[in-house]
Amino acid sequence: MSLISVDEALARLLGGVAPLESERVPLDRANGRILAEDLAATRTQPPFPASAMDGYAVRAADIATVPAMLTVIGEAPAGHGFSGTVGPGQAVRIFTGAPVPEGADTILIQENATREGDRLTATEPAAAGRFIRPAGLDFSAGEVLLTAGTRLGFRDLALAAAMNHADLPVRRRPRVAILATGDELVEPGTEPGPDQIIASNHAGVAALAEDCGAEAHQLGIAPDRKEALAGKIRAADRLGADILVTLGGASVGDHDLVQDVLGDEGMDLAFWRIAMRPGKPLMAGHIGKMRVLGLPGNPVSSLVCSLLFLRPLIGALLGRAQDPRRAEQLPLAVDVGENDRREDYLRAAIRTDAQGRESVEPFARQDSSMLATLARADALVVRPPHAPALTAGTPVPVLRLPEH
Repeated sequence: MSLISVDEALARLLGGVAPLESERVPLDRANGRILAEDLAATRTQPPFPASAMDGYAVRAADIATVPAMLTVIGEAPAGHGFSGTVGPGQAVRIFTGAPVPEGADTILIQENATREGDRLTATEPAAAGRFIRPAGLDFSAGEVLLTAGTRLGFRDLALAAAMNHADLPVRRRPRVAILATGDELVEPGTEPGPDQIIASNHAGVAALAEDCGAEAHQLGIAPDRKEALAGKIRAADRLGADILVTLGGASVGDHDLVQDVLGDEGMDLAFWRIAMRPGKPLMAGHIGKMRVLGLPGNPVSSLVCSLLFLRPLIGALLGRAQDPRRAEQLPLAVDVGENDRREDYLRAAIRTDAQGRESVEPFARQDSSMLATLARADALVVRPPHAPALTAGTPVPVLRLPEH
C-alpha cells in the first residue's frame, strides 16, 4: 500500500463521522462538556428596571435644580420592591438590584444626598435613566445565548444558570479505549527487564483524549501474541468503545501483529501508512461502529499523530468541527534544510525578542523517541513535502501545541 497524504488520511478518517447522541446533565456536572443544542434564555434579565447603585429612587425633574428637598416615603431593598408610586417631591430608599418603583426615573446615589429622618436633600442632579438597568439589559427570554458545539466553561455555566437552566443537553463523552502493545513494555512504576522499557505513550494519549472531552479507558499492555491482542480488542468492544487506539505493532516487522489481528477481528481498513514524519505507520479503520486508530509505537510519533488525528476524530464525535492543521505563520529563527517527500512536523521553540516579536526555532534533533524534546516544545513547524531549504526570517506554518 503506497503512502497517502495527511490531507487524504484526515478525509478518510473523518468522512461519515456523525456526532454522538446527547444526554442531559445537571448544571454542576456540565463543566467541560460539549453543548448538544442551542440554548435559549427562559427569562429576561433583569426582569424589571433595577437600581445599579445604593441611593434613592426619585424623579429627575425634582432634582434638576439643587439643593432640592424631598420626602422619603419608603424603602426598596433587593428582593423586596416598593409597591407604591413615587410622586412629585418624593423619594424611596433603594439598594442595588432592587426594582425601581413606579413614578421614579432616576437614582440619586447616596453620596449625593443628605438625610435627616424622612427629609432628604439632593446635592447633585441626576438625569433620567441614571443608574437604572433597564429590563432585558443583559438578555431577553427566547434569546439564544449558547450554541451547539460550545465547550462549556465557567462563564458559559454562569450564563446558563442566569438563563434558569438547571440541567443542560450535552454530547455523550466518546469512550476511547487505549491499548499499548509489545513485549518490550512494562507499566510505569515497575522494574523493567534487561531488554524492556517503560511504557509512556498510553499515559499521554489518555490525557490528550480527556483534554478533548473523551473518557479514556486503559486496556493495559498486550504482549506480542495474537491471542492476547485479540482478547484486548474484544475487551474494547465489550466496553462499548467509540474509538480503539492501539499503540505500536502496526509496522512491517515480524512481530508487528496488530493489523493482522485487527483484520481477523473484522476491521475494515481505511488506510495504512501516510507520508508524514513522525508517524508514517499510522493506521485507521473500523470494526462495526468502533473506530480504530493504530498509532506508531515511537512516543513522539504517537503523540503528534494523536494531535493531528485523534483530537479531530473526538471533536467530530462531539459535534465540533475542527481543522487540526490550521496554522499561523511565524518567521524562522534559524535556517532549515530542504524536505523530502513526507510532510514534516518539527518540534520547535517559540522565541520572543525585546520588541515582543515572535519567531520559531526547530530543535536540532528530531528523533521520534525523544519525549523530553516534545515536552519542551511550544509548537510544530509544518514542512510540506519537497519543501526547499529556507533561511532565517522566512515565514513558515506553525501549529502551537496546546498547554492543556
